[in-house]
Amino acid sequence: MEQRYSLMRNTPFIFLFIGSFLAIIGFSMFFMTTTWFVISDLGSASSLGMILIAITVPRVVMMAFGGVLADKYKKTTIMFTTSTIQGVLLVLIFLLNNAGQLTFVYLLILGFFFGTLDAFSGPAGTSLIPKLVQVHQIKQANAIIQGLGQIGFIVGPIISGSIMEFAGVTTGYLVSAIIVLLSAFFMFPPFLKEGPVDNTVKQTPLKDLIEGFSYVKASKFLITGILILITLNFFAFGAISIAIPILVETYGGSPINLSYIESALGVGMLVSTAIIGMVKIRRRGFTSIIGLIATLMVAIAFSQIPNLYILTALAFFIGFTMTFVSIPFFTSAQEDTDPRIMGRVMSIVFLAMNGFDPLAYATVTLLVSKGIDIQLVILSFSVIGLIIALVTLWKGKTYRNYESTY
Repeated sequence: MEQRYSLMRNTPFIFLFIGSFLAIIGFSMFFMTTTWFVISDLGSASSLGMILIAITVPRVVMMAFGGVLADKYKKTTIMFTTSTIQGVLLVLIFLLNNAGQLTFVYLLILGFFFGTLDAFSGPAGTSLIPKLVQVHQIKQANAIIQGLGQIGFIVGPIISGSIMEFAGVTTGYLVSAIIVLLSAFFMFPPFLKEGPVDNTVKQTPLKDLIEGFSYVKASKFLITGILILITLNFFAFGAISIAIPILVETYGGSPINLSYIESALGVGMLVSTAIIGMVKIRRRGFTSIIGLIATLMVAIAFSQIPNLYILTALAFFIGFTMTFVSIPFFTSAQEDTDPRIMGRVMSIVFLAMNGFDPLAYATVTLLVSKGIDIQLVILSFSVIGLIIALVTLWKGKTYRNYESTY
């Protein structure tokens, strides 16, 4: 009989969530600092869209291969290496900005490499959790990791906004670099004590890749869940993410206003993550679809409000409902997937969670540059996403009726 123990007594898991927590703080600081630098110093919403695309497009291109590597090699080695290099890239950005030479082109190139590395670290981290905890603890582990992640998304913008307000953008980049390098320290492979590689099948990377896609294609649950995540991240989160700094600038806000809205989004995620970690959810498919519908309905309200303080409150509810979409599906996918192919499946799921953001950035940026009001753009995106969610609720019987045994 499997001995059950508290996650808080699992030292490798503790190092994992501390490292992940620091990485998210550092990344959110980098993201917000870059967002404000481009909007305020470069003064161009289209430039912001291009840089955000440069950061996120490599995820789309390289994510699946990141999953192949996560199945073939030690996940801890991949995470440690990518975090270290990302920290070095942030140091380089800091040095360039300190010398007054951080141009749009430099930021575009360095952002591209930063995003490429994230394509490898994401699948490795998500597929490592089932190797460090017992099966019945996967949902709780995901809730803790993602809950701390949301705290990171709260703390990061607050730190970043405060630093930029009183010490400038350059110092913001320096602090984010230090925090990311510190996250690499906690991801040092001997601390995490990963077991042996599960995938011992010797075949070409292309066959590994095809095997991963075939596995996902054969599962109606995975296909529907991935469609739901794509809808969430393209029509809601991706569009709103790029809309927030534009709205703050449009309504005469400052970095502090931007940090308030970003933090409210993170607080909402944190609260719902805590609830999910404590409550046993059997009907995870149904919960995920309802969460998507609720998110898009709040996004519709978000599109109609020209007041930054009310938008801050609505951002909280968007964050709150979003977590009910991702964690139930994410956990079930980890519980039911063959460990040998976990990295590849998680890379495809991670792609659905993050890879469609650049398309949303590009589309929103293009529409705004054509003179279309940003709130009209968000309204249109939200309505289309809501229609897709309602059709999925109606047609997705396998996903809607899925029940977990844990």
